Amino acid sequence: MTQLVDRRSFLGAAGAGLGYFFTAPAYSAARLGRRPNETLQFAGIGVGGKGDSDIDQAGNLGEVVALCDVDDRHLAPKKEKWPGARVFHDFRALFDAMGKHIDAVTVSTPDHTHALPSLMAIRLGKHVYCQKPLTHTVFEARLLREEARRHNVCTQMGNQGSAHPGLRRGIELIQAGVIGPVREVHVWTNRPIWPQAPSVTGRPDRADVWPSTLHWDEFLGGAPLRPYVNDLYHPFKWRGWWDFGTGAIGDMACHTANLPFRALRLEFPVAVSAESGEVNPETYPGWAHVTLEFPARGSLPPVRLHWYEGRRDGVLVLPPEPLLAQVPKTRKDEQTGQMHLAESGCMLVGEQGILFSPNDYGAEFFLLPEERFREVRNRTSPEQLPVNGKGDDQGMKDEWVEAIKAGKPEIAFSNFDVAGPLTEAFLLGNVAIKLGQRIEWDGPNLKVTNLPEANALIETEYRRGWEVKRA
Repeated sequence: MTQLVDRRSFLGAAGAGLGYFFTAPAYSAARLGRRPNETLQFAGIGVGGKGDSDIDQAGNLGEVVALCDVDDRHLAPKKEKWPGARVFHDFRALFDAMGKHIDAVTVSTPDHTHALPSLMAIRLGKHVYCQKPLTHTVFEARLLREEARRHNVCTQMGNQGSAHPGLRRGIELIQAGVIGPVREVHVWTNRPIWPQAPSVTGRPDRADVWPSTLHWDEFLGGAPLRPYVNDLYHPFKWRGWWDFGTGAIGDMACHTANLPFRALRLEFPVAVSAESGEVNPETYPGWAHVTLEFPARGSLPPVRLHWYEGRRDGVLVLPPEPLLAQVPKTRKDEQTGQMHLAESGCMLVGEQGILFSPNDYGAEFFLLPEERFREVRNRTSPEQLPVNGKGDDQGMKDEWVEAIKAGKPEIAFSNFDVAGPLTEAFLLGNVAIKLGQRIEWDGPNLKVTNLPEANALIETEYRRGWEVKRA
């Protein structure tokens, strides 16, 4: 077993595996417009919620010169922290005023406004750190990936498990063939933890006056106009609405499915199907089971990946019980002391064993049966893949800035060449959920081939002035 995971065997078994992660062209620092020791100037777009830590962590590595948020309550503490930074409510105005004065941006807005500020920054030659999921639609994910390459910028998506040594070691072991060929993957989450169907059945028929601190038109961005309603969309519950969020699969697959997607070198599924609870025109369903079918990749066999989300009749939707019986219970009930199955996790089922992670980020994992893999499992640090110094959210920013200063986009482990396909694949799950039918997918041509009406859901229409489109 030791021979399976030494450097020579890894390179022989994984072959092009490392190339999958480092496919971006090599660019010099000069071409990317940075002198290696120059202080980077950052703009933060969305500085509340996750954006709070994103801009703080970027600011640890340079100077924050611009701040943008639709809510003055988010802006106030950041303005106090960086009194020299200019403040905006509309990111379009930020780029107009500060485009020549910034080097990089963090984008930490609701899902429906990830793509446009990222795209505007990229086309200005700015480097982009964008929160997960990368985009709101499949088309947007493809476009950001293409444009980041075209404009030679360094990118990173904020699925922080990508920095953790456990995830990187898990990738190495799978690609070294430790559990044998994998044809079956199961990933589950306890999300949604925000209101959506069946508790939300439609759009309220009332309109409230939005707070004086909130800029509602800028929150809507490219989404269709709708009235503001207290405590319904902003600042958190937008995730369950089709117009603003991407539901549970958008929120969590970029985390919980990250390890299997990368380890198995997945890219374009050839078909996606779904069963779910109630689907209404306004909100995502309360539960779903999505199946993504991936083709063979070179010598690797086809893979069927199952995604489970939410609760059906109050019970968590999970993989089949015979599979679950093979994995350890890792969640302790603080009141009873009893151990339970993790409420989110993933299983890669190989011909010679199972890799099970009871962790949203793939940071921890078991190789099963344990007695077979004890020697391999005891080695938990990456041995071929790069080691991130911190292995956490700050480490993601460190790696992104390292890429910028080195002029090597591939250093950022979740750059858009990786994050784009991951986002695309799972957002197709939302298309299948909405239609309730199996869709057959031509990934290279960005097209559903069996249901023409499904192609209308691959991208969306935008309000005038907020369009995301090809140049």
